[in-house]
Amino acid sequence: MVLGGGTAGELAAVELARSGRDVALVENRLVGGEAPHFADVPSKSLLLSARRGENWELALARRDEVTRHLDDGRAVARTADSGVTVLRGWGRICGPGRLDVDGTEYTYGDLVIAVGSEPAVPAVDGLADVPTWTSDEALTVPDLPRRLVILGGGPVGCEMAQVYAAFGSQVTIVEASGRLLTAEAPFAGEVLAEALRRAGVDLRLGAEPARVERGETGLRVWLSDGGRLDADRILIAAGRRPRVEGYGVETLGVQAAPGAGLPVDGTCQVADRVWACGDVTGVARTTHAARYQARVVVSNVLGKPREADHRAVPRVVYTSPTVYAVGVSPARAEELGIETVAAGYDLAATARAAVEADERGRVELYADPARGVLVGAAAVGLHAEEWMSELALAIRAETPLGLLTDVVHAFPTYGEAVEAALRELAARL
Repeated sequence: MVLGGGTAGELAAVELARSGRDVALVENRLVGGEAPHFADVPSKSLLLSARRGENWELALARRDEVTRHLDDGRAVARTADSGVTVLRGWGRICGPGRLDVDGTEYTYGDLVIAVGSEPAVPAVDGLADVPTWTSDEALTVPDLPRRLVILGGGPVGCEMAQVYAAFGSQVTIVEASGRLLTAEAPFAGEVLAEALRRAGVDLRLGAEPARVERGETGLRVWLSDGGRLDADRILIAAGRRPRVEGYGVETLGVQAAPGAGLPVDGTCQVADRVWACGDVTGVARTTHAARYQARVVVSNVLGKPREADHRAVPRVVYTSPTVYAVGVSPARAEELGIETVAAGYDLAATARAAVEADERGRVELYADPARGVLVGAAAVGLHAEEWMSELALAIRAETPLGLLTDVVHAFPTYGEAVEAALRELAARL
């Protein structure tokens, strides 16, 4: 039994069925989950339309086409053709080996939990009493609000700010910390903040929403610094939390701390013959990490021992410019007690920046001086998600810096910025 038919659950179910296992997939919403319908695919479609300068109507048509108008028929057929029994309904664990789906009880040998995550809603006075969006609504509805207030300056908040500002909305981001993208290196948030301001986005950094109420002309958000914002719509983008309640996992003796994911070991096992993959684990919450964990689970269910290694899972914000990070950030390294040496290079110094007439961006690399290997990297720049991929491999494989500095990059490319930072690190170590 696979509980949850999103990215991780669908992949696990299909791969297990193809390997000869009897598999049922339980999903109460859309097979395929958030990524193709409410998150990655529609957001990247809208960002592309914004970069191309398309109008809102064309952007909506493109978005609805790539999400198949929220019709999962093809995904269901593809899954069923692989030998998976698709059960539409709400699944609830009754105890070890037993799962109820809308009143019908099934038994299982192995259970894969892949129920994903849900939006985290901040405790703001009056917020529950006014109409709000999460990213689900922002990426599916046809509305283009005149005034949009976004609560949260993380990846989703920044992407949505750039989208709606490009199509004419008056956008304000409210972020309680003093900068955007607080989990990443400070320069990443600074470069992106400059880009968003140039696009007309108002950034209220260091302020919290204190109260929300209906006003004469829409919604009104009062801030902790005394400021006031008027809006036609409020988008909650304060992050997501693993879904650990409402489906009976406690009947297996599994307890998850508030805000944390299901506790998994290195093999993604939660309890005896119970596995978890994707956002519900609370580990590296991205679509590509969910796919990776699903493959780890499949291998272990089939008796082929494998442990997950999350050291080099990329984190990407698909704005213009793109923000890419992999491995540990400077703040995370400090939390873990890892000593690092940093080196950076501005993209403006590359010939490619002159060719593209786009000098926004920078690369920073973080190395462990004791071992002489990279442990983290970050970049902001045009298509950084493409030319920074080599750093994920370098961190995962623990490639010696001496070897990395001997890699030749094509000219003119932004990859030359990586080369320059590597040489600086090698010289300092």
